[in-house]
Amino acid sequence: MDGLLFEKHLTADEIEAGIEHVLASPRNKGTVELIVVRPGVGKRQVLEVGEFDLERGLIGDNWLKRGSKRTPDGSAHPDMQVNVMNYRFAELVAGERNRVPLAGDQLFVDLYLGPDSVQPGTRLRAGTVVLEVTSLPHLGCKKFVERFGLDAMKYANSEFGRSKNLRGLNARVVEAGNCRSGDLIERI
Repeated sequence: MDGLLFEKHLTADEIEAGIEHVLASPRNKGTVELIVVRPGVGKRQVLEVGEFDLERGLIGDNWLKRGSKRTPDGSAHPDMQVNVMNYRFAELVAGERNRVPLAGDQLFVDLYLGPDSVQPGTRLRAGTVVLEVTSLPHLGCKKFVERFGLDAMKYANSEFGRSKNLRGLNARVVEAGNCRSGDLIERI
């Protein structure tokens, strides 16, 4: 992923010009576009097949080892086991497919993720794995700004962006299994 950080960042107007395509994502059944593990800080590896475990999340990802600032003891937050992001929005702000993994999410899907369609408690089946959406918000941060620009973060974190979960959502594994790029992802 080195060399992919200093690309042109979109302005809010450029993001707005592409948002209609993002919002046209399928509502009930979509496609797994990318599965990405983060084996270490700043590292990304795109997988053809992802194996998801109840305790460890996405196998090969550093979620468990990295921990969380949102838990009293710094351990991994169980409600942030898997980050899911709309692929169309990720590709829009990234500018091209090979920069999408820089967003830091593990599962990129062509599925509308707005809370009017996917609320906390909603279950999503991708391949044979079942994820349950949690209530913890998933928002843009300093790293997102560095990679995609301040306008992208502000847009994702705006009232409109949050009303569509443009930055994505958090989930936990409730049925272990695997999925691959191209698999169906659906609300169940």
